[in-house]
Amino acid sequence: MLDNKTILVTGGTGSFGNAFTQYTLENCDPKKIIVYSRDEYKQFVMRNKFRELGKDAGKDYDSKLRFFIGDVRDEARLRRALAGGVDYIVHAAALKQVPACEYNPMEAVKTNIDGAMSVINAALDSGVKKVVALSTDKAVNPVNLYGGTKLVSDKLFIAANAYRGQSGTTFSVVRYGNVAGSRGSVIPYFNKLIKEGASELPITDFRMTRFWISLDEGIKLVIKALSEAEGGETFISKIPSFRVTDLATAMAPDLKQVEVGIREGEKLHECMVPDADSLTTFEFEKNFVIYPHMEWYDRSRMESHGGKRVPSGFVYDSGTNTEWLSVDDLRTLLSKMDIHY
Repeated sequence: MLDNKTILVTGGTGSFGNAFTQYTLENCDPKKIIVYSRDEYKQFVMRNKFRELGKDAGKDYDSKLRFFIGDVRDEARLRRALAGGVDYIVHAAALKQVPACEYNPMEAVKTNIDGAMSVINAALDSGVKKVVALSTDKAVNPVNLYGGTKLVSDKLFIAANAYRGQSGTTFSVVRYGNVAGSRGSVIPYFNKLIKEGASELPITDFRMTRFWISLDEGIKLVIKALSEAEGGETFISKIPSFRVTDLATAMAPDLKQVEVGIREGEKLHECMVPDADSLTTFEFEKNFVIYPHMEWYDRSRMESHGGKRVPSGFVYDSGTNTEWLSVDDLRTLLSKMDIHY
């Protein structure tokens, strides 16, 4: 799928960008990967990292990587990065921290909404074949500004398929929650407290649940979207849920857990498919696909992909999921992340 293809990754120095780049170099033979991001130091670190990984693997990864300093808000710079010919864009750039977005709302709008529009315009005018945008559970029934901006971003990418004209560019979305162990998720936070000798772990609400998805699973969902998307779909993996109290027990069974109250903009459960989207959601063996509920979309195409239509009112929510991770399951998964307790 990615062999001999040129891929541009926005926000390419983040957790996802690093992992996607490594997965692609190790498992495919891309023509070129363009890492597009704002932080020159992170690009320096990433370049050196992949030089060493390439040496260890006996491959010249460096020759396949290009690093562009640029902001997704800057459409002219995006066009320059695309000028050499890009087959696919994976759009991972975003302002994601909920408190930061609440305090700096227009910055979140400029990056998450205006930046999305810049990617769309540049892709349409540069002959890009496919664009996959990373979304979040927080875009579903949003209760904070970050979720609101990502909802708008999702709508922009889906609607872009209506006016692509003769360009042939297709736009799709993949949706998942916080990646296990990624920066800003609860695992490194608990890990930090444990290493510092904390006597207790704070739990915002004892009822809280989350989905578990690894970076590897997130990458495979993106590749699936690049392979299968025809334009306008939202792809969602079938993944297990866990209780945050069980995660705390798996990481530190002897520490007391203290309920500290839910934070502003935080939800008790993650929702990936709301009931409003059940009319155009289909279930497959390993994932769900939400097809566009738009006038321009030919709904007969939904039935042609082999999936099963979900019941009206269906909701895919971490609190009502049918697959759950136990404390032992969590401890096993944590051990594979080099976190041992």
